Amino acid sequence: MKTRVVVTGLGVVSPIGIGVGPFWKAALEGRSGITALSSFGELPLDAYRSRVAGQVLDFDSVRFPDSLHADRIDRYAQFALAATNEAVADAGLRMEQERPHRVGVIVGAGMGGMVMGEREITRLYQSQKPNRVHPNFIPMITLNSASGIVAMAHGAKGPNLTISTACSSSAHAIGQALTCIRSGQADVVIAAGADASITPLVFAGFCSLRVLSTGFNDQPARASRPFDRARDGFVMGEGAGALILESLAHAKKRKARIYAEVAGYAATSEAYHMVIPREDGEEVATTIRLALKDAAATPAQVDYINAHATSTPIGDVVEVKAIRRVFKARAEKIAVNATKSLVGHTLGAAGAIGALTCSLAIETGQLHPTINYEEPDPACALPGISADVQERPIKVALLNAFGFGSNNAAVVFKKYA
Repeated sequence: MKTRVVVTGLGVVSPIGIGVGPFWKAALEGRSGITALSSFGELPLDAYRSRVAGQVLDFDSVRFPDSLHADRIDRYAQFALAATNEAVADAGLRMEQERPHRVGVIVGAGMGGMVMGEREITRLYQSQKPNRVHPNFIPMITLNSASGIVAMAHGAKGPNLTISTACSSSAHAIGQALTCIRSGQADVVIAAGADASITPLVFAGFCSLRVLSTGFNDQPARASRPFDRARDGFVMGEGAGALILESLAHAKKRKARIYAEVAGYAATSEAYHMVIPREDGEEVATTIRLALKDAAATPAQVDYINAHATSTPIGDVVEVKAIRRVFKARAEKIAVNATKSLVGHTLGAAGAIGALTCSLAIETGQLHPTINYEEPDPACALPGISADVQERPIKVALLNAFGFGSNNAAVVFKKYA
């Protein structure tokens, strides 16, 4: 019998709120976190095709202890640490009472320390002084800097891993945390995802790739519109999400609050294209089927899907095709929403924020609206997508996450019983 794994703590940094309480209130209100892009210094914003983003505008790193030297930590790692601190506190996890080698950290990140990376390379070429590069440049820009900092901050000495599979990174981090606990390598895993890549070069790169929304530069709140006929690309976001995963036995022993059970996970590669998914949806459907099998759940039991739904013309259609392949007639009855309509695409943080949303939906029976869903696109319309809050009991929830490089992930959550 597989070891049961549960979610006992949540934390989030997002464009609609820092902290689970503010995030969830804003989500249920259908509040958009998409705003006009902040200045990139001397670079003219009108040179960018897209000029909107899901920015975390009120983040304050002074909340960290002095020993962590926030100025030596890239913005994405600061987000990861803030979300983790909240999740650890929410779980009531007291590290001094834990065996440190039984507590792991697995973080998903798509881009890593891009704020510091771009800043230092610009300074180097402007100053022509290699000896003035920040002494912490290398440890700050490595993709595993967030997982290392989180582990050090909390004294977690178990498995410490970073998963980087672009937009599916933190969904894979949660899945690997599940595997880690099931295999007996840890009792507790801090599973998180973070990215802060709204930077001059990265943003320009996504613009050049022509995947960002450009038609709503004067109406930022309307730009992210999954499944809507007028969608024209995704909106860049930033932030972090963190979940505390524990074996059920460990959680019960310390009488922890349980949000949900992480019941199943699957990871596949389409081996098809670096950016575009296979258009018939079959590979995504296979991933969903494998996750349901791992969770010992059937398509008929799924009540809710937190969709990947980036708001791209192709991606949303492919995901709905996959849902229809797996769930058939049941697809007409499942509730579906798109968290990215509220916060944009937070890249490596997207899966973790979606997982947090699944956990809250299971606990509260409330599903946030998919905003800007004004004129459903017949190619990707489902009856369960709504621009309003939905209230219904959720026993089984599915999280979808797909990333550049043909990466697919699906995670299944169940109501704890």
